[in-house]
Amino acid sequence: MKQVRPKKNLGQHFLTDLNIAKRIADTVDACPDIPVLEVGPGMGVMTQYLVEKPRPFKVVEIDRESVAYLQENFPRLNDNIIGGDFLRMDLREVFDGQQFVLTGNYPYDISSQIFFKMLDNKDLIPCCTGMIQHEVAVRMASQPGNKQYGILSVLIQAWYNVEYLFTVEPGVFNPPPKVQSAVIRMTRNEVTDLGCDEQLFRRVVKTTFNQRRKMLRVSLRQIFDANHPAPAGFFDDEMMTRRPEQLSIPQFIELTNKVASAL
Repeated sequence: MKQVRPKKNLGQHFLTDLNIAKRIADTVDACPDIPVLEVGPGMGVMTQYLVEKPRPFKVVEIDRESVAYLQENFPRLNDNIIGGDFLRMDLREVFDGQQFVLTGNYPYDISSQIFFKMLDNKDLIPCCTGMIQHEVAVRMASQPGNKQYGILSVLIQAWYNVEYLFTVEPGVFNPPPKVQSAVIRMTRNEVTDLGCDEQLFRRVVKTTFNQRRKMLRVSLRQIFDANHPAPAGFFDDEMMTRRPEQLSIPQFIELTNKVASAL
């Protein structure tokens, strides 16, 4: 069967280096004994190594041409090729409610959406690995005080330990992307409850980082309005003179509880 043509509208950059493909596939071994779901397998360069692992394995692919290629070339997958959009899937149906490892060579333009979906299903996904844009990987792994530290850093690290594993150069893809890529691994930490309203936590993090150069006392005013004004003295706290990149996750939790008590 002919090769699949990479489609720009799907953000497809097919990995061609088999050694790197195997290295990425082996990142799932840190979470053994549970099923694996690969997102966007394309022509199966990682799939060929993942399918050999002694555990349940499925792939989800939105590109019909790639689905046909996988059906032709990976008969062992049988009914384990899901033709559809990962972002629209009910992940509890994939392995009948079982936990699983999420992996893949993720399309750059939707990688953040994939990780937000992972966060929405964090109790199902104890481990997530794969390849993304280098810049996004650096942001996810960044610590407070770093200019790359931002929304993804805080929201993901609140629930996962993030490891930046290795960098991948553009030349090992067809077509080559214009930027470097990186392989990451996220493993659920021991947190079961943030100790604050999780939806408000997300809102506080997003609101403050959307004006990351401003002090918290400026950006947080957006959360209050005429019906729910901030109480007198609320913005006088020393913390309010900081900028979001200076706050650790425990401090964001503290800030969220402070906002909650004022609403």
